Amino acid sequence: MSSYDLEERTLRFAERTNNYVRRLPRTITNIENGRQLVRSSGSVGANYIEANESLSRKDFVMRIKICKKEAKESRYWVRLTDPMEEMKNEKEELFDEVTELMKIFGAIIEKSEK
Repeated sequence: MSSYDLEERTLRFAERTNNYVRRLPRTITNIENGRQLVRSSGSVGANYIEANESLSRKDFVMRIKICKKEAKESRYWVRLTDPMEEMKNEKEELFDEVTELMKIFGAIIEKSEK
């Protein structure tokens, strides 16, 4: 997968997350958890862009680690949201996507540190 494809994928993840959060029921917990989810999901892609502009291999690896950390945090916030019944599949899809992103970043880290 080229860097452009992963940049697009992380952007689509953030956009899908924003749309999901926008349609969540307006409860206190969903509002607070949704805010955190929007922040962390956007940070995944933003940090990936920064990684691609890194000045050294060490800097690249550190930024990819941040991507993985933000993805892991996003997965946590997805789990805490409480969607309407008709949004449950969307929640599962977001969870699956962010889990895949974590695995991708983990593989990049592993290959880069060899």
